[in-house]
Amino acid sequence: MKLIDTHIHVWNLHQAEYGWLQGNPTILNRTYELSELEPQAKSAGVTAGVLVQAANNLEDTAYMIRTAEKHPWIQGIVGWLPLRDPKETARLIEETYGPEGKLKGVRHLIHDEPDPQWLLQDTVLESLGLLAKYDIPYDLVGVLPAHIDTALEVAEKHPTLRMVFDHFNQPPIDRADNSWEQKMKTAASHANFYVKLSGLGTAAHKGSEWTTTDLEPCIGFALHHFTEDRCFLGGDWPVALLAGSYENTIDAYRTLVDKHLDPKGQAKLYHQNAERFYKLPL
Repeated sequence: MKLIDTHIHVWNLHQAEYGWLQGNPTILNRTYELSELEPQAKSAGVTAGVLVQAANNLEDTAYMIRTAEKHPWIQGIVGWLPLRDPKETARLIEETYGPEGKLKGVRHLIHDEPDPQWLLQDTVLESLGLLAKYDIPYDLVGVLPAHIDTALEVAEKHPTLRMVFDHFNQPPIDRADNSWEQKMKTAASHANFYVKLSGLGTAAHKGSEWTTTDLEPCIGFALHHFTEDRCFLGGDWPVALLAGSYENTIDAYRTLVDKHLDPKGQAKLYHQNAERFYKLPL
């Protein structure tokens, strides 16, 4: 069965500036190019992928587009646009990226912004309205319950904007958190909110010692509330390497999806939902 990894990062320290990597003491503080992932992806059964931005600049977006053009199995990118400048955002959408290009979604590193309500700035909201107009989805990389609150306010202002919670907005896998659960249940009531089941091994906060048992309640919650029609998978390479191998991450997700869903539902999570959300080639 076709399997799309909807959350792959590449970064090249000579091609763009990655502020969050400056001084980072982990294995992430080096260049990661797609050629390093390809044998692992093949081994894991991944047949297609989507690259996701790792910096709030156009250089990173351009690097991802060049990478996607060189590697046909990459079906699109989630890039960055200057959302605080609606005129420039509109120009880039209309003149640079276009409806038939590699740009399939947009993201800003909101979790690195001091204000969890960053998306609610007037200029940003105007740009998000442009995304809704052009039917370009938005990736929400939240880590706080307050980020869910902000997403809900965006949904009220732009009810036609399709949004996906990257990494399920950091679910409390290692602790009880009623606030996160209640907010995500509210989000699930909005038909245009989707969930990306990615980064969950990292969220378990066990290093590489997590198992499918740790992740199963979270994935069960997603499938129950967002249903099999609004969830899809992402490996979060190379960030997920902080919690073990890429192959182990993908295998864990597949084990749990296969356990909870019949083949029709599996097809939705493995590729159909992502194809619909990002308008990927079939």
